[in-house]
Amino acid sequence: MISSRPTARPGSPATAYVDLGAIEANVRAVQARAPGSALMVVVKADAYGHGLLPVARAARRAGAGWIGVAQLPEAISLRDNGVDGRVLAWLAVPGADFAGCLERDIDLGVSATWALAEIAAAARHTGRTARVHLKVDSGLGRGGAYAAGFTDLLGAAARATREGTVQVVGVWSHLACADEPGHPSIRLQQAVFEAAVAEAERAGCSLEVRHLANSAATLTDPSLHYDLVRVGIAGYGLSPGPGVGDHTAYGLTPAMTLVARLSLVKDVPEGQGVSYGHSYTTPRATRLGLVPVGYGDGIPRNASNVGPLAVAGQRHRIAGRVCMDQVVVDLGPGSQAQAGDEVVIFGTGAAGEPTANEWAVSTGTISYEIVTRLGPRVERVYVGAQEVS
Repeated sequence: MISSRPTARPGSPATAYVDLGAIEANVRAVQARAPGSALMVVVKADAYGHGLLPVARAARRAGAGWIGVAQLPEAISLRDNGVDGRVLAWLAVPGADFAGCLERDIDLGVSATWALAEIAAAARHTGRTARVHLKVDSGLGRGGAYAAGFTDLLGAAARATREGTVQVVGVWSHLACADEPGHPSIRLQQAVFEAAVAEAERAGCSLEVRHLANSAATLTDPSLHYDLVRVGIAGYGLSPGPGVGDHTAYGLTPAMTLVARLSLVKDVPEGQGVSYGHSYTTPRATRLGLVPVGYGDGIPRNASNVGPLAVAGQRHRIAGRVCMDQVVVDLGPGSQAQAGDEVVIFGTGAAGEPTANEWAVSTGTISYEIVTRLGPRVERVYVGAQEVS
């Protein structure tokens, strides 16, 4: 649990404390793993639930030269709120606001010729040359131009470059199994990526950056660093996966602590069914606590009967099914808990409280989803840095 954190707004049912100082320290720790490469901090999906603008500003303060987002409106929001430096956005559909991005000096990731055509049209309209990063599908089978499609994309880019509407500044790709160090797909993808870079250079592209590494690759494999590394989950202090190791092995600190408050405490007899379907029945006379967060706030419904939490320093698990707005905890007989007491759902683990990774393991998912899925009813409070706006 974060020490010396400020008191949240009175009456707030749940608060996510985001330690911007921890994020800054994580960014510096990751940069130290790739000293010869520029660093991009990825703040897509509201900075993995931590808050787009505060996290982007913290990353900049920590020395990140690049900020990355998936969707174009995220990049536009960064610019319109004063976030400077290089920003890359890469996920769009036909008709997206490419002109708005060019007007705001945003780099664009390109995976298909249709996107390049629309970006070139936006460049003609705005009178600005677009900086683009051509994405090759090196084996993930998701975004990027695949095989001969990358050659086609290069050809279209060459024509747009001659026209003066496009400048190819980067070639990039994404790894499928970087969180499993030594997986054979990593070297196969690396070979495809390097071949694509060579092809782009033969086609006359003067590349500024070549980038392939995500958090896992940045932490574990220097051969994948190239000119720029893209760090997402590690910036928030969480490990990319069990194969990479615990966050403490890399000097990272989880930045988010999720705290709720008991809204009701009551005594019930032995044999009392709890929550929908009575999937939990009290094994003895006990005291129950009601916690006003549920799947409407991002608590996974499959955390029913397994989701860990802590009350007054004591570990418990959710009792019964997770509801839309609330969960129940069996506090045990003789509990002195009262309405208003804090319930730590997850945090750094330093004080023995559950972590986001524990939640991921207990619900069969990844820590990325646990923090990213928190909804807007969960108040965010920023601590640990001077600038928190």
